[in-house]
Amino acid sequence: MLKISLHHLKFHAFHGLYKEERSTGNDFEVNLDAYFNESVEMITRLQDTINYAVLYQLVKDRMAIPEPLLETVAMDLAQQVKKQFPAVCEINVSVSKINPPMLNFQGETSVTYSKRYSG
Repeated sequence: MLKISLHHLKFHAFHGLYKEERSTGNDFEVNLDAYFNESVEMITRLQDTINYAVLYQLVKDRMAIPEPLLETVAMDLAQQVKKQFPAVCEINVSVSKINPPMLNFQGETSVTYSKRYSG
């Protein structure tokens, strides 16, 4: 089994429930791990693996679409990755909001979605 990872991807996006989040946006970080069973003994061609440039574009495009809930973003990303790369047998997607709009809150909030696919 192989794992292709994209970690610490930074985006400014407009996800959130509150009006100010949707108007001014926030900084987000996305981490994604996609696992697949290799179909050849030695991978020497791009078509035998998961292209991380395509994964990045999926994440970038999805982060540009505002959503009230990070859960929606994480789950939709997982579905898009599986659709683009049917060989994926497991995926983990984490979306973190770097500066959530909460009074006196220091830290970040995040949602992680993990999915295993059968077959």
